[in-house]
Amino acid sequence: MKPIQEVLIVGGGTAGWLTAAFLAKTLGTAAGGVKITLIESSEIGIIGVGEGTFPSIKGTLAAVGIDEARFIRACNATFKQGIRFDHWVRPPGAPGHDHYFHPFSAPSQRPGGPELLPYWLLGAAGGDAQFAEAATLQKRVADASHGPKRFADADFIGPLNYAYHFDAGRFAALLCEHGQSLGVKQLIGTVERVELAEDGAIGSVVTREHGTLTADLYIDCTGFRAALIGTALGSPFRNINDQLFVDRAMAVQVPYERPDRPIASYTISTAHEAGWTWDIGLQQRRGVGYVYSSRHTDDGRAEDVLRGYIGPAAETLSPRLLKLNVGYREVQWVKNCVAVGLSGGFLEPLESSGIGLIETAAYLVGFLFPADGNTAPAARQFNEMMKARYERIVDFVKMHYCLTQRSDTDFWRDNADPRSVPESLQEKLATWRCRPPHRLDFVTDLEMYPPSSWQYVLHGMEFGCDISASRAAYPRVDDARKEFQMIRQLGEHALTDLPTHRALVERMCARAVV
Repeated sequence: MKPIQEVLIVGGGTAGWLTAAFLAKTLGTAAGGVKITLIESSEIGIIGVGEGTFPSIKGTLAAVGIDEARFIRACNATFKQGIRFDHWVRPPGAPGHDHYFHPFSAPSQRPGGPELLPYWLLGAAGGDAQFAEAATLQKRVADASHGPKRFADADFIGPLNYAYHFDAGRFAALLCEHGQSLGVKQLIGTVERVELAEDGAIGSVVTREHGTLTADLYIDCTGFRAALIGTALGSPFRNINDQLFVDRAMAVQVPYERPDRPIASYTISTAHEAGWTWDIGLQQRRGVGYVYSSRHTDDGRAEDVLRGYIGPAAETLSPRLLKLNVGYREVQWVKNCVAVGLSGGFLEPLESSGIGLIETAAYLVGFLFPADGNTAPAARQFNEMMKARYERIVDFVKMHYCLTQRSDTDFWRDNADPRSVPESLQEKLATWRCRPPHRLDFVTDLEMYPPSSWQYVLHGMEFGCDISASRAAYPRVDDARKEFQMIRQLGEHALTDLPTHRALVERMCARAVV
């Protein structure tokens, strides 16, 4: 077999350039290692609405060599400490909590201390504080629009865990610049067709501007078009609209009413009649969009909902309509071609899985890299791991919907219908009726979301878990009460220790090396 000496990435954007940068760094391209070329068209725009990330992005930025201040300044980025879910449990005006929080910091647990979730279920926290509020101080900090770290903290490190919000177009541009500094060759051109070799693998891609291009390994980052993995190689796409109903989005950029306005340090996800809005605070603007089901509403009504959410500021804005292809390919590596990003799949943006899946795919390609040209074993492992990760994300996202108490519209009634819930999720929920989720319920290398994320959402959605029959297994009630009390006290202290979110962002931008 011929060793892999050249990689051709077809398509740019976040998927293409993040993959290019990661592979160049991992494979030593600048030092004479594997040659990486990326071709992207100036005629095809970036979808660029996915402005939210998961904390894994910190490790990815560090791995490719982009420092934090440079990233924040170049990408109009801000800090994301979690997601606030408004009106997901019950409709507006109904008695009870009107929101819950999914923080990125794990529940507090000092060495030798008790795990807090069982004791929260047994009422040791006191009052009606939700689990995320009782077990971490992150909600207190984020609600006050403070940041997750101090001015002097090192890159990608802080007292609280975090991810980012950013401008997707600017992020792709930064990755493009950085990727080329790592030895990636950029070509601007349009791929007109893909030619197959005699064995059914990709033989070449034919471009308008550069003629025929060949490589030993091809990476398809052509987005929903999936020009290589789908059109040329015919890897089937599994549509999951029977489980995740949203298939449309309208997005708009909303300027701040004043430049010193506090910046929200979490995504605000608000449930509506046929979907939900995201509200993301960047440095100079908010990114706002409505994700909805075309089976439960129409585009005109969806635009009304979006404008109603934004208020008077929406009068001069024109939303951008996006049609979403929700699902994934169960086989994303075929012969000498790997799909990364939207060409491999898309699972609505509720928990920011899109960029996380790009990170995972790039990581796997880099560390499973079949240098000797024997792609079959790497492809098999890649496909198994990516398919399992998609399945687990589907379960996690669907859990947000199916546990709702809302029955005010067909959209929410259909989401709560057991027929729309994957069997694997139904089994998890049945297990958790009498015990909390545990790390043994999850396979670390296949999961995007840690057990704590499942716990926060499960109990934020007010899932019924009765552990009274196991009360004797939890004798440390007094210790747990002291821990909950300490968390409340630390929350107040954190507001004096941590700067406001806007002040933190401005300080990071000021120290950036450009």
